[in-house]
Amino acid sequence: MIHLIPMIIRRKAEMLKNILSGRGTVGVFPAIVNANAISRMIIKVNSMRFDILTIFPHSFDSYLNESMIKHARAKKLVDIHIHDLRKFTRDKHKKVDDRPYGGGPGMVIKIEPIARAIDSILKVKSQKSKVKSKVKIILFSATGKQFDAKMAREWAKKYDRIIMIAGHYEGVDERIFKVLQTTNYKLQAISIGPYVLTGGELPALVVVDAVSRHIPGFLGKAESLEEKRYGIGLPVYTRPETFIHKGKKYKVPKILLSGDHKKIDAWRNKKRDD
Repeated sequence: MIHLIPMIIRRKAEMLKNILSGRGTVGVFPAIVNANAISRMIIKVNSMRFDILTIFPHSFDSYLNESMIKHARAKKLVDIHIHDLRKFTRDKHKKVDDRPYGGGPGMVIKIEPIARAIDSILKVKSQKSKVKSKVKIILFSATGKQFDAKMAREWAKKYDRIIMIAGHYEGVDERIFKVLQTTNYKLQAISIGPYVLTGGELPALVVVDAVSRHIPGFLGKAESLEEKRYGIGLPVYTRPETFIHKGKKYKVPKILLSGDHKKIDAWRNKKRDD
């Protein structure tokens, strides 16, 4: 995956490779280096695995196979697995929902297929990897903590695996929170906004996209992620410089054409404060 690392880091990786292969001195680095020196040079290429539990697995096909997500999957920066909850039920009719106890509208997704699916995912994880993964498990709920940019950044840095339960209908059996406590994994309820959706499939895609943006190598250029400099929601312009519509001219602000980055940054800061 060396081709995924920026040029400067790639050179360091090659230097480390030469040192470890005993080729002698590389630049200012001696052939014999201590463990601390080597550890400081080790390059970690971050990757993230997403596991999505759903009863509508095909609803993800189009989005996950287009644009930047598609390229990130091809480069092994993100690994996305969709799990059909119907494959984890013991019901002979593959039924995964039922009426709520105590009455009420709609149907509730049963606890059994969710618990079995998560057990299966975590079991496979432990068998394939000797290194303990940092796992985040979330359930989408209108009453959950609202997902934001800060959470996306933190999750990308803190975890290497995110398991998402995409509920549907009237939600999922509440006992799943207690069940997961016995596995040493805490389940967190997450909302993507102050509104109600028919299911957790769209929120799952939002989380995949928002978190993936913070994985090194996902975006084409590092500066695309410099939100402190460019900000979020600032006005942006591209060619043509002058657009004529129904006889009226619409021009790009002159400051953006000046090439003076200090003035451009000042202009953007002013727009950010407006």
